[in-house]
Amino acid sequence: MSISDSFGIYLHIPYCRGKCRYCDFYSAPGAKGVPQQYVEALLRELAKNTRRPDTVYFGGGTPALLTPGQVSRLIRAANPLPGAEITLETNPDVVTPEHLKGFAAAGVTRISFGIQSADDTQLRRLGRTHTAQSAARALSWARAAGFEQICGDIMLALPHYSNEEFDRTLALLEQGGCTHISAYLLKIEPGTAFGHNPPAGLPDPDAAAEFYLYAVRRLEQEGYRQYEISNFARPGCEGRHNLLYWNCKDYLGIGPSAHSCLGGVRRYWPDDTAGFMAGTAQEQTEDVCDGEDFLIMQLRLRSGLDVDEYAARYGIRFSASQQEFLRQCAEHGYARWDGHRLQLTPAGLIVQNSILQELI
Repeated sequence: MSISDSFGIYLHIPYCRGKCRYCDFYSAPGAKGVPQQYVEALLRELAKNTRRPDTVYFGGGTPALLTPGQVSRLIRAANPLPGAEITLETNPDVVTPEHLKGFAAAGVTRISFGIQSADDTQLRRLGRTHTAQSAARALSWARAAGFEQICGDIMLALPHYSNEEFDRTLALLEQGGCTHISAYLLKIEPGTAFGHNPPAGLPDPDAAAEFYLYAVRRLEQEGYRQYEISNFARPGCEGRHNLLYWNCKDYLGIGPSAHSCLGGVRRYWPDDTAGFMAGTAQEQTEDVCDGEDFLIMQLRLRSGLDVDEYAARYGIRFSASQQEFLRQCAEHGYARWDGHRLQLTPAGLIVQNSILQELI
């Protein structure tokens, strides 16, 4: 199947045991796991879909609060194509060896751990409930369960951050067998615990940019190729599902706060778990996915924007003044530009919004 034919399904599992201090994702208390009523609601919506996906993504929340049996039912209902990438997110402290073996047997091919840091003091500050030791143990269990695709998240520019903390976290993930690493700058969002009470010791924007550039260099030194602003992978281990988003391809999102883009039209479910389970919440139309969206998404990728494809899809070409601006960006190390393809460098990715303002 070519990427032009690719189709993905995203299943939102909002339940969490606790809310991290930086998190602004929609979530619901989940100390007792995921209610069967919620799984039945997902199955009800999956039954309306007739298109077979080649990626399925369980996001959240903490999807690993599902039982292996629940995951198995949902995968069967999604009816993925042979060889589909099926990803499930988890936290290190909610899984056991039996859970992971069960997820693998259910059809999950890719397990993604929210690890964030190898510093236990930092983890407590963030509101994480695992330790570096429990993270290392969970990664070893994933390998023993047979997972060949293991993902790990790192947060950058945390309070009192240092390159040494990054190196220790990278070593933890690399030794744990991670084939894919997502490295995100901490962002203080309104409405979060950190938004109400920002932690002391946050780096300023210039320092945060330096932490990001250091992370890019170190990850690539260790064989993790950057293919998107925040995502790095061993060759051949890039996340196929998220590439659908960044290439403006079709994906169906199911669950409260989940988003879809089908046939160039974006839709979303309201943040209403009770209404979703009861069948009273209705998916809403948001907008069309236009040339501006395509430009923004393509410039997240290190492969960049093919201007001929941009013109063919949306009838848009850069003006002479915009092309001159891009030549200047290239001269200053923010981009690579040959008149046919625009690729932002790591330094350019940091100032992506400023570049986009000149191109939109």
